[in-house]
Formats: sequence, C-alpha cells, structure tokens
Amino acid sequence: MGDNLLKTLATGLFLLIQLSASAQQNGNLKGKVTTVDGKPAEGVTINLKEGKVNTLSNYEGEYQLRVKPGSYTVRVSAVGLSIQEKSITIIGGQTVTLDFVLNENSQQLQEVIVSGNAVNRFNKDASDYVAKMPMKRMENPQVYSSISNQLMEEQLLFSVDDAIKNAPGITKLWEATGRSGDGGSFYSSRGFVLQSQLRNGIAGNVSSKIDAANLERIEVIKGPSATLFGSTLTSYGGLINRVTKKPYDHFGGEVVLSAGSFGFNRLSADVNTPLDKDKNVLFRLNTAYSYEGSFQDNGFIKGFVLAPSLSYKVNDKLSFNVDAEFNNGQNTTNQFFVFAWGANVTDLGASRADQLNLDYRRSYMTEGLNQTSRNTNIFGQMDYKMADNWTSQSNFTFTNSYSDGFSPYFYLLTDAMVSGNPSDVGNHYISRNDQSTANSKDQVIELQQNFIGEFKLGNLKNRFVGGLDVYMRNSDQFFFGSTLDTIPTQGEISGYNNFNAVNMDGLYATRPPDFVFSDIYKTNTYSSYISDVLNITDNLIATAALRLDYFDYKGKYNPKTGVTNGEYDQFALSPKFGVVFQPLKDKVALFANYQNGFTNETGSDFDGNAFKPEQANQIEGGVKLDAFGGKLSSTISYYNIKVKDIIRADTQHSTFSIQDGTQISRGFEAEVITNPIDGLNIVAGFAYNDSKLEKSDSEVEGRRPVAAGSPYLGNLWVSYRLTKGQVKGLGFGVGGNYASDNAIINSVSEGEFVLPAYTVLNATAFYDRPKFRIGVKLDNLTNEQYWIGYSCISPQKTRNLSASLTLKF
Repeated sequence: MGDNLLKTLATGLFLLIQLSASAQQNGNLKGKVTTVDGKPAEGVTINLKEGKVNTLSNYEGEYQLRVKPGSYTVRVSAVGLSIQEKSITIIGGQTVTLDFVLNENSQQLQEVIVSGNAVNRFNKDASDYVAKMPMKRMENPQVYSSISNQLMEEQLLFSVDDAIKNAPGITKLWEATGRSGDGGSFYSSRGFVLQSQLRNGIAGNVSSKIDAANLERIEVIKGPSATLFGSTLTSYGGLINRVTKKPYDHFGGEVVLSAGSFGFNRLSADVNTPLDKDKNVLFRLNTAYSYEGSFQDNGFIKGFVLAPSLSYKVNDKLSFNVDAEFNNGQNTTNQFFVFAWGANVTDLGASRADQLNLDYRRSYMTEGLNQTSRNTNIFGQMDYKMADNWTSQSNFTFTNSYSDGFSPYFYLLTDAMVSGNPSDVGNHYISRNDQSTANSKDQVIELQQNFIGEFKLGNLKNRFVGGLDVYMRNSDQFFFGSTLDTIPTQGEISGYNNFNAVNMDGLYATRPPDFVFSDIYKTNTYSSYISDVLNITDNLIATAALRLDYFDYKGKYNPKTGVTNGEYDQFALSPKFGVVFQPLKDKVALFANYQNGFTNETGSDFDGNAFKPEQANQIEGGVKLDAFGGKLSSTISYYNIKVKDIIRADTQHSTFSIQDGTQISRGFEAEVITNPIDGLNIVAGFAYNDSKLEKSDSEVEGRRPVAAGSPYLGNLWVSYRLTKGQVKGLGFGVGGNYASDNAIINSVSEGEFVLPAYTVLNATAFYDRPKFRIGVKLDNLTNEQYWIGYSCISPQKTRNLSASLTLKF
C-alpha cells in the first residue's frame, strides 16, 4: 500500500511540474485599471477578443492573464461602461504590462457594478492586514475569510455578531455583556475561544455588541497568529480583524432607516466629503442609533456609535489618517443560565437544553436591571514613502472601555438543592443573581512602527515587513454581586416580578454583597517582528517570520490591603513559515504553513521550576482556487494544532500545579464563494473540528474541551438579482447556519450536558438601485428554539422580521 501511495504522489507531482513548466512557456499580461479620478477599478472584465481568456480586476484594480504567444486585442468592459480596446503582442516567457483608465469616475463605476453585478461581489482578492503588507489571497499560505460590506448589506446585518455567521468554522459561544474589558462576544474557532479585538490590524477592542456602521469588511484569520499580531489580541484559533471604511475624494454617502420585530429600530448615516479644493483633506462620518427589545418578556439593547475619519495627504510622500469610534449604550444582559456548584447532570434529570423545565419566552427578571457601557477608541496612522519601494507606517491606538450597572444571571438548581432530599431528581428551580460592575474601566495604548518594502537578492523578489510594537494595558475593574431568591421555573410564579433594580438596590443597601472582587493590574508588552515573502520562482513563494516578545506584568493591586503583588516578566519567541506553489498561476495554489501562538504564564511547580509560556503550534496544508476569471474562489485545508506546556493540577502535591498538559485540535475547513452566472452569488462553508485534552486533569483527560464549540459547522447563502430589464436590481437571498451538538459540560464528576444541534434559516428580498435600496429580511424562518454557550446556556432569538430603506447620494 505504501509503495502505491508513493507512486501516486510521485506521478501527481510530476504532472504538476509538467503543467507548471508548460505554463511557463506562455507569456504574461498584467496591468491596472483605474477610474478617471485615479481610483482602482474593481470588478472590471478584461478579455482577449481572439480567445476565451478573461479575468476580473481585483480590489486594487490589478489583473493578470497567462496567454499563449501571439497578437491580441485586449478589451476592458463592464455592463454600462464604455468599452476600451488595445492591441498587444505576447512573446513566450515575457511579461507585458498594459494599464487602462476608464472614462467613468469611481462613484459611477460603483453604481454600474451594483446595478450590473458584473463581479463576484462577495469575494475579496487581497488584504493589507493579514500579512501586515499588501498580499493577494493566492500568495498567502495562511487561511482567512473575508466578509464584505456588500454581503452584510444584502443580508441586512448590523453587527459583527451577525456577520460572523458567514465565515466557516467559527461560531458564537457567549453573548456580549457590555462589561468593560471582556464584555464583547466570545466565539470559537478551531476549538479555541477568541474575541474581536483588532481593528485595521491593531488593538481596537469594543466591550459590547459591535456595531457594523463603519465596517468595510471583517477578516477572520485562522490559526495561531502571535508572530505578527502578538498573543494578547489573538487566540490559538485565530483572530477577528475589523476593516473600517476610509474617506474618498468626492461627496457621497447614504442614510439608512430600519425597523422590525421586538421593537427594533435603527437610523444610520454614512457621509463623505473632501474638505479642500485639491482634495488632499478628506472626511468621512459613520454614525448609527439602534434599539431592540427582547423576544422574551423583558430585556433590551440600545446603542449609539459615532465614527469620524479624517485623512490628509501632505504630499506624494507623506500622509496621515486619524479616526475614532465612540460607542455609548445601555442594555439588559442577555439571559445566561449556569450550573450550580456541586450539581451534576444526573441530579438535574436532563442532559440536553431542550429537556430543561425552562420557559423559552420568559426572561425571569423585570425592569431596571440595566447596564451602561461606553467605549472610546482613537486611532492615528502616518505613512511616509522613504523610497520607491519602501514605506514607513507609524500607528497609534488608544482604547478605553467603561461599564457600570447590573448584570443578571441564573443558576440551574437541582430539586434536591431546594428540597433538601438527596433522592429528588429534577430541574424545576433557578436562583436569580446579579454580578454588577461599578465604574469599571479598561484602557489600552498601542504604539506600532512598521517598515514595509520590496527588494531583490539576485533575481529573487522579496517583500518585507519589520516592526516594533509596544502594548500597554491598564485594568481597573470592580465587581460585586448577590443572590436575590430562588423561584420555580414553570406555571404561576409567586414573586416573579421581584427581580428588579429597586429590590437589588435595597438588598445592597441593607447588607454587604455576597461577593466582591477587583481586577486591577497593569501590563506592558514590548515586541519586534520581521516577515519576508520570497518569490523563488514566478510560481513558488516562501514566507518566514519571527517575533520576539517581552511581557512585563506589573502585578495585581489589592484595594483592601493597598498592596501590589504577583509581578513577573517573561520572554517568548514566535516563528512562522509557509510555502505556496501555483501550478496554474493565480488560479490554483497549493499551500502549507507552520504557525505559532503562545500564552504567558506565571508561577512555579513543586520543585521550584518557573513556568514558561504555553505554546501552540499549527501545521496546515490545502489548496486555494481562483478560477473562471474570479467567478470561483475557494479554500480547502486540513490543520493540526498541538498545545503544550498547559498548567494543570499536580496530583502528587495538592497545592501545586505542574506544566506538562497537552491539547490536540485538528480539523478540516472548506469555503466556496462563487458567481457562476450573472446575478447569482453563493457563499458556502463547512468545518469539522476534533479537539481533545490529551494530557490533563483526570476529570477531563481524553475529552473535548467545553469551549471548543460544535464539532460540525456549516454556513450557506445563495442570492440572485436581476441584471437586466425594467426591474434590474431586484433580488432574493436564502441561507442559514448549521451547528451540531455541543457539549458544554463534559467531565467525570459532572457528566455531559449538550446544547442540541440546530439549523437556522434566513431569507431576504431587496431592490437595489444607484439612488436607493429597499430590503426585507425574515430571520429564523422555522422559528427554531436553540441555545449557545460554553459552561452556560443562552437561548437565541425566535423568528423575526425587519425592513430597511437606504437613500444614496
């Protein structure tokens, strides 16, 4: 069997080399298409009149074609555009550069593309952030998904939470609470927990539900990514990077009014204008106000976001960009059920969420249990062109989050806990509890300096980024809480309305809280990193990167004693390698990567050995496709992540820990974004993850971690819009998400408790024209009752309808 496998691999490799060698005999046609106002023209068709060879320009206006030697007429066109043609001669092995300038400006082009759908609208070909340098997806050995603003608009999505559902292999585990520091939503990717803490590649945490008002797209970057982004803002499963809208050089914008079920209403605006006649100073403002009630009998979330952005081009070498995000909101924390200490699944008499004696429509709380949250994020960037191929990029970010108010939650109680009779089995009671924050604040300052450029070693092209990073965090958070009462969960509930702000304030006024704790500390992280992308041949690309990271924990402050203790510092190295081979240039890419992540740890074992950083190493391989002139984009990969040096209990020395734990997370992911015919767009994804604690405490060894999420995930969106006729721009979309059973309790003593598998279907209808847009959306078509969580249970929204009207100018 082994010999046959080797022969098969050898034959396949020989065919790929032959195919590549054959392709090398062709010529190369490349260039850039821009609008008359100098902007890149994305989605324009470039084809040869004499053959069937064609492609689409990418988001930078660039295109590239492999062409047999000969004379051709190159045509540039799109529905509604004037056609341009130029004659060329292609010689084998040589590259011809041919640029085009359209007669239309960027606003006219955008209107044409929206109306004509002449592009795979949901596919983004490149990113400036994933590799910290401009790099095409087909050249990058790392896997990432990009969720475009166009997709969010078509699906009537207004938050990062909702948009993330379009990325394969990632699912929400924990609702946003609004608490300072950690109040944003938690997700699971590749078996590990992560949050959305990066904005345009640097720190930009929002500790509440993140509004999408100023987002151009969302990048979900997979696998351990500490080498370029550090360990503080990433997880072993990857990271979420929010890419914001940028100012442009003419007046324009839109106003959007939306409304729907559960009292939902929203008003947003996007206004852009140049501030000087030479259009060197540009300003853009995105803002939104939203309110939504709960599908249950109590609860709400309302928020206001203001996001101004100013760019200033001093000259051809120097430019600045300054922008900010101001978020202000109030909310009732979404419902959380957690398992009481000492309880096990057997005593509950239920091993699945749909077996619990809970009323899906009841919130079990009433008025006033609200929280106020605020986030202020300020960003600055200076770009200086040092030479033709070298740029200095200086970044500054300041983020501050604040929260104050109630945060209700509920314990699932066994009947035995209430009756005192150990033989009583059931789950007919809950306790109602609060964990408030009091003027809690969390502040981050990040300074980052990058040098980005190109150079050659002999005939080998190198693309390089080197950077220095200083990350400073100042946490000043305070929490307290108490239990109010215990109530039954079904029928007529005496005292149901007692869980309110008046009673909780009265409780805190009459006796001290049941618990009080603070989280006051400072950390500084000093890092440097380098990354190089080497074109060994036109078809073979190698990448290598290394991070040096120094973590300085200043200790935790105890306000009761006035003492700070626990100081420590730690040094870590984080390498990264990758290779891409393109047997068909820019159409088929075989890739492999090695990526690293780490987590700083403090303390020592029984023998006095100081703990070192926990390490995660990923090996991944797969294939990327960009076929049929950009109409089919796909990534398929298999990964294996091993986490070592996990701290676990030392069974031989009960008060100590030992650093020898391991976890394995392996899986398969596939994504397809395609535009097979004009007007039809499909986004589909599938993921399987197998996570296991290989060496751990006996309670959980050999089991799936409770934070790993569902092993199987699927997402699908299919939409069609008319591209011709009197109702051009009319369209419909349908799709949804699937998640398999998710064990949120999984240990020897507690047992196994599962959140059942679910399939949620959604649909939209829309009419999109250059000057206006009308959209209608129905979410959760089948009115599915389902839950998310890890070590907790949160019921999700039932069927709901919304509509939106957009006026463009």
